[in-house]
Amino acid sequence: MGKPTLILASASPRRRELIARLGLTPDAIAPADIDETPHKGELPRDYAKRMAREKADAAASVEGFVLAGDTVVAAGRRILPKAEDEATARQCLELLSGRRHRVLSAIALRAPDGTMRERLSETVVLFKRLSAEEIDAYIASGEWDGKAGGYAIQGLAEGLVTRIQGSHSGVVGLPLYETRALLKAAGFPIA
Repeated sequence: MGKPTLILASASPRRRELIARLGLTPDAIAPADIDETPHKGELPRDYAKRMAREKADAAASVEGFVLAGDTVVAAGRRILPKAEDEATARQCLELLSGRRHRVLSAIALRAPDGTMRERLSETVVLFKRLSAEEIDAYIASGEWDGKAGGYAIQGLAEGLVTRIQGSHSGVVGLPLYETRALLKAAGFPIA
């Protein structure tokens, strides 16, 4: 038998770039179209794990392994939205200014036999106190568009971070250590 098929349940170019750092190229991209509305009272860690599982299930295939992920920015018990407009991005940045927050990156791997494995990476990020000018400049960059919590750490926002404790790749969107461990545990061939 040949190498098993790997299906990435994400249209994110960042996740494709990150998985390539493990020496892997997905055989197929199958973004999952699911309802991403948090349940009432759902905690950020539970929400991230549920989203990853639901995405893996939605893209399930008997032909291969399906890898799905979800990244959540949380301020306390509050799940910050994906910024789809400038006002939301500004609200997120103002909230995160000068304070610690958590980035929860959940991954789920569904094997061809239907078994599901999952991992969660939790990273603490501290932003400097942002001036109005810094927020305006970041908003003008457009990097916030579609990003959880209104920022992309792999771009200009990295210059606003004073401390990070945990997985940098997890904040970008796919925790590589956890992903590698998950694939190995499932028997997927990886160096």
